[in-house]
Amino acid sequence: MTDLATPDAYGALTEPATLTIERLLPGPIERVWAYLTESELRRKWLAAGPMEMKVGAPFEFVWRNDELTDPPGQRPPDFGDEHRMQSRITEVDPPRKLAFTWQGSGDVSFELEPRGDHVLLTVIHRRLPDRATLLKVGAGWHMHLDILVARATGKKPAPFWEGWSQLQKEYDKRMPA
Repeated sequence: MTDLATPDAYGALTEPATLTIERLLPGPIERVWAYLTESELRRKWLAAGPMEMKVGAPFEFVWRNDELTDPPGQRPPDFGDEHRMQSRITEVDPPRKLAFTWQGSGDVSFELEPRGDHVLLTVIHRRLPDRATLLKVGAGWHMHLDILVARATGKKPAPFWEGWSQLQKEYDKRMPA
């Protein structure tokens, strides 16, 4: 297991505009795949939205971050209670890889690798356009993945917004200017 796979590990720049972040989750791989692809499970840690598992298929992510944790924490004033994003699937290899566009800031892939009774989830967000986006995305993926780990292990996740705000400050310190 790499250092990145620990539950609180920070993402790393693996290329100048590419953030990679890993988490180790309880298996089997099909269970983790369901958390990534099924709207009802995905909405509990990231965003809702049905997906047709077909290259080229459009879909919409619907974020309601206030619903991810109880309590949700204090939402920053520049965020609404819902955010929507149009995406398109660019690669699908069940249950090992799912890739899709990320409107306005590159593309994302989820890669799954069995590790005994666990599954290593690697999230790669490519072509981040600038440092401000990197900081928001880094904190966002980190917090959303921490919630996924909590859900998958039966633990109560920490309040979303406080975690995200603190992580954004931490990513600001850790990422090159």
